[in-house]
Amino acid sequence: MTDSVTPTVTPAPRTGPLSPSAADPGGPRLHAHGAVLGAFGLFSVLLGAALPLVDFFIVNVALPDMGRDLGASEAMLELVVAGYGVAYAVLLVLGGRLGDLFGRRRLFLWGMAAFGVTSLLCGLAPGAGTLVAARIAQGAAAALMLPQVLATIQATTTGARRARAMSLYGATAGLSMVAGQILGGVLVTADVAGLGWRTVFLVNVPVVVIGLVCAGRALPETRSTTPAPVDGAGTGLLALSLVALLLPLTEGRAAGWPLWTWLLLGVFPFALAAFVAVERFKETRGGVPLVPPSLLRLPSMRHGLPLLLPFCVGFGGFMFVVAIALQEGLRLSPVAAGVAVAPMAVAFFAGALAGPRLVRRWGGRVVTAGALIQGTGLAVLVVTVFGGWPDLDVWRLAPGMILGGFGQSLQLPVLLRSILTDVPAERAGVGGGVMTTAQQTFMSLGVATLGTLFLSLSPDLGTGDAFGVTLLAQLGLIVVMAAASLRLPRQLD
Repeated sequence: MTDSVTPTVTPAPRTGPLSPSAADPGGPRLHAHGAVLGAFGLFSVLLGAALPLVDFFIVNVALPDMGRDLGASEAMLELVVAGYGVAYAVLLVLGGRLGDLFGRRRLFLWGMAAFGVTSLLCGLAPGAGTLVAARIAQGAAAALMLPQVLATIQATTTGARRARAMSLYGATAGLSMVAGQILGGVLVTADVAGLGWRTVFLVNVPVVVIGLVCAGRALPETRSTTPAPVDGAGTGLLALSLVALLLPLTEGRAAGWPLWTWLLLGVFPFALAAFVAVERFKETRGGVPLVPPSLLRLPSMRHGLPLLLPFCVGFGGFMFVVAIALQEGLRLSPVAAGVAVAPMAVAFFAGALAGPRLVRRWGGRVVTAGALIQGTGLAVLVVTVFGGWPDLDVWRLAPGMILGGFGQSLQLPVLLRSILTDVPAERAGVGGGVMTTAQQTFMSLGVATLGTLFLSLSPDLGTGDAFGVTLLAQLGLIVVMAAASLRLPRQLD
């Protein structure tokens, strides 16, 4: 990857919480290549990366309580999940472009502040409709914040520092997904001040305040040296494509598959084809499209992005289904359902620590090994569920969870790092936005497809058998993942 492009460095505004100084070891420093991301700055962007992912999963274990408290229908509860996920996915690439244009630090701070405000609105929502609207706004705020994380890392680190930062980003992403489920269960069960499910949103507010103070002090400002204007046509067509795909898949089953769901699904291929055509035309005419086709032709993008599909579809679907299966099928409390996936989080953390050393020796084959280990864990869970349901507890589920979490930890950080390997620093915002859009879209697809499969089978097969069949479907995705990962290079920069 080239590191010859020097990011523009703008002094941190004096109006921020604290001004960085030379005595601050965590503050931004300068070297021959521009701004350098210090340890304190890296902490602040990783905190910003964790918040949107935690919030995508934290609501899973709180949905039953939300439904009872707000009198919400199943379709409305699914919109609480889908509204956030769709808004998040639709606006991520635009968020990356705006960071390149106006400054990544600035957009990061704006996005984080908006995330705190919308989290407060979610926690205070008086009804289901208000909650859905606040969740959509929360997803939009997350889309402003998250692309700046990867773009800042790409623009302010090189060599071993970048590899370490990307490994930490990947570990943060994976842990956040699992930790969200655990934290949601703990908060709902604790029922702090009688707030119940509302605490899963209100807990974000103090975390955001901490993040704003840290980022205001330690995050350097960077922007593209050749920022491009917003691609209005491309943004609109990408938004239409993702809404036409994700909304009906998420809402269709609960709503009874009305006509509008089929009409939207019919619009999807045409909207996607129009988006591709517009982006190609704009780039051939010398413009800068929202998603440059030449960016997608880079080897790291071409080989890495397709691998996110089976991984994220399986992960997003699994976390949604396991929360419902354990609470509705085994009658576990929200905290017990969260604790059941805790072994996965512990194993993920352990694997993330070992991952960088393994990558230095084995390169892309670490992803293949991780897929095989995760597949083994899923197979163990399938046998456990079919053989022991409904007489299962946390301990009997733990072996499969541990293997699954360890296998995932060897895949996700390496994938995220490898996808951006060939992206030049001047396109860091767009590259990060494209990758996170793919990641979020695929996770939303997992909730929509595997979630729909599980909920459709449950009335006839029962919760246990429906859960087992869904695990088999995810196992099939991981087999595809293992085979496709053989195309990754043996050595990763």
